[in-house]
Order: sequence, then structure tokens, then C-alpha cells
Amino acid sequence: MSSEKGAPVTWSETEHIAWKTPVPYAGWSSPIVFGDRVFVTGTTRDGVSCHIICLDRRTGKILWDTEVFLQSPGTCDGRNSHATSTPVTDGERVYAFFSSGSAAAVTYDGKVAWTNRSIKFHVVYGMASSPMQYRDLLIMNFDGTDPRTDDGHTRAWDKSYVLALDKATGKEKWKAMRGMSRVAYTTPIAIDSRGTPQLITCAGDVVQGLNPITGEKIWWATHRGEGLVPSPVSGDGMVFATSAFPTSVPEGEAVRAFRLGGQGDVTKSHLAWSHSKDMSKIPSLVCANHALFQINESGVLTCLKSNTGEVLWRERLRGPFGASPVWADGRIYLLSEKGRTTVVEDGPQSKAVAENDLGEKCCASPAISQGKIFIRSEKHLFAIGGQ
Repeated sequence: MSSEKGAPVTWSETEHIAWKTPVPYAGWSSPIVFGDRVFVTGTTRDGVSCHIICLDRRTGKILWDTEVFLQSPGTCDGRNSHATSTPVTDGERVYAFFSSGSAAAVTYDGKVAWTNRSIKFHVVYGMASSPMQYRDLLIMNFDGTDPRTDDGHTRAWDKSYVLALDKATGKEKWKAMRGMSRVAYTTPIAIDSRGTPQLITCAGDVVQGLNPITGEKIWWATHRGEGLVPSPVSGDGMVFATSAFPTSVPEGEAVRAFRLGGQGDVTKSHLAWSHSKDMSKIPSLVCANHALFQINESGVLTCLKSNTGEVLWRERLRGPFGASPVWADGRIYLLSEKGRTTVVEDGPQSKAVAENDLGEKCCASPAISQGKIFIRSEKHLFAIGGQ
């Protein structure tokens, strides 16, 4: 969700491109913007050398390129990368995680402030979760797989957890064990539930609400499925979560809406609705103006009423899709893996207003800031729009 007004609607490989800068490293982390700086992460092709890169938002010039550490990258699916976790910043430091699970913070002038190399993480398809900030904490999901088995992605185990680090030092502040769950690649969100802050976090088989200061579980719900990729979203007093790949789980593969305000096990008591047709297994959902929008990998875009799950409309776009959609100023921007962005109005009827092609593979989600859209492709970072 973006609060930007007047974001670009039309562009091409040669039109309305403010700048186009080659990105020297591999990665599918999304770009982030703070003031006049843009940050991306990447690794060498072998996944060993991990970097945070800073660019000038106005010109696209690389201001600094910092190697934060060398890692033992571990396994990684061909569709993933060793720098898929999107970084975050508070305007003082940039914080990033890489595929080994290690984390780093870099100052605004490109100096390494701290690293945390103590986290041991294994997941069969490689890391894809991203961190979030909450006050003085850096919070990250570690929903891995048992390294002792070849089929860990289909098995529940009790070693996954949510971790909070001190942003100033990188040291652990709290660690909340999941309980029995399966692999996931999601990012947590922080919300306000009736005046009480909550951290909403999902893994295979579970969706949970935690106290963001302590990690204590407030509520939880069974949510069958494994290999969960879409992150949870919230709106209209509810949390919306997908259950992804339902290997051998007949009740899986659904978007489920849970009402906020419960405590303990709310699997039955707070389930508002579920929807199982054309659901997304990779892109996250968007909730805007009392509607929920989901794009699945093959390109079926569905608009649901957020309070009931009723389908308002369904449209097929040219896919495939891996990036999550972005909402801004009443429009939804949907970036396909072919580098084509379809812009759709978020009204009660389907209305595509533009289709824009960059001609390069794209899996990272777009960022919108100060009149520009920033899109990372396999080879470049594009700034689209005026100065």
C-alpha cells in the first residue's frame, strides 16, 4: 500500500524512464526508498559475497556498494535467489538478511554497523522472508525445514520461530517458537487491534497474533498448507491469509479471513469466510477500499468483498506473476515476470487502464516514492516517472 498521489500510469522501455542503472549483483529483493536514497541488496552469482547498494534517487548513480559479509549460501531453488529478503531502513541504518539467515546493518554512509552471524537457518528452496521494523526491533520469520530430511518442506516440525533483534546492536531481544508448523516464506505485519498492537505472522499450518514487544502469543488459528509464500494482510477488522500449497491436505488451498479481537485458539470462533478459487500461491494480496485483490501465478486477478469473500469480479491478465501487487491512488500495479505492468482501477468493476512493458524478467515487487515507480529487473533498476 502506498500513500503516493499521481504515480505514473504509462511507460515503456524507452518512454517515461527517468533512469536505468545496471545492478551488479543477483537478487530478487525489492528496492526500498528513503528520502533521496534507494537501497537494494544482492550477492555474487555463487551466493557467497553479500552486498547492500545505495543509489541516488534522482540520478540512479550508485553512491556506495558495501560487502557486509561472506556466507555459506546453502540450498536455493532456481526461481529464488540468495538475496530475496527485502531490506528495511529507519533513516539511520539499512538492515538486511541473506539466504544463510545472517543479518547486517549498514550506516547511511555505507559502513557496516553490525552483523549477526549466529543464526543457523535451512530451508529447502532458500530464504524468501523479509524483515520488518517495530520500534527498536528488527523482526524476522524463520520458518525453515529439517536439514536431516529430504522432504522437510512437507513435514511439520517444532523448530521454526519468529525472531526479534535489537536494531542498535543486532543482538536477540526475543524468540517466539511456532509450535508444530511447516515451511513458509512470509513477512510479518504490525497492526492495531482495538488499541492493542499485534504482530501478525503466518507459517505453514498456522496464522498467529503476537505481542510485538515480547513475542508472547495472543491468538492463533490452524491454517493448513505448506510452502506458504504470500504474506498476511489486514483491513476492515480482519486478517487475511492464504494457505498456499496443500500437499496431502484436503482442506487446504484457501484464502481465509479471521476477525481480530480473539484470544487463544480462534480457528473456528473467528473465521469469517474462506475462498478457494483461483487463489494466489506466491504474490501477496492487497486490501483497499473494502475489497481484497489477489493475482495468482497464471494471471487470474480476483476482486473479493473483504467482509464476506463474495467475488465482485474476475479478470485474466498476461502472466506469469511472482511479484506482489502494489496499490496507490486508487490503482493496482501488477508486475509480471515478463516485465509487464498492468495498471487496474480498484473499483467495483474490472477496468485495466494501461499495460506497460520493460522487456526484462522481473520478480521483485515495485516501490513507489516521490512521483516515481522503482522496478528491479534481472539486470537493472528502473526509475519510472518525472523528476
